[in-house]
Amino acid sequence: QVQLVESGGGLVQAGGSLRLSCVASGNIFVINAMGWYRQAPGKQRELVAAASDGASTNYADSVKGRFTISRDNAKNTVYLQMNSLKPEDTAVYYCNAKAITIFHRYVEVWGQGTLVTVSS
Repeated sequence: QVQLVESGGGLVQAGGSLRLSCVASGNIFVINAMGWYRQAPGKQRELVAAASDGASTNYADSVKGRFTISRDNAKNTVYLQMNSLKPEDTAVYYCNAKAITIFHRYVEVWGQGTLVTVSS
């Protein structure tokens, strides 16, 4: 199995910054992609940012220029640096990983979620 543990959420004022972290552990052979999704109350879960095992990244239009995703492959960790936060960024943020286990199984796993609240 593969597990994801997130940290770094909290309460911040509009214009502030937060950094989310997500560490993957378990029977990992390789992690193909890691990313962050978010779900606001009454809304569907949406992709925020994703990073492949190479250098490619992609972002939701709403966060481009404000959020930066990065990976430390040696630590099986993905980060989301969030700057210039807006009240509309308030949501539960979920880490996602697509990986191959040591048993040659493809798995897609989710973290438990971390709440980000941006006050106006």
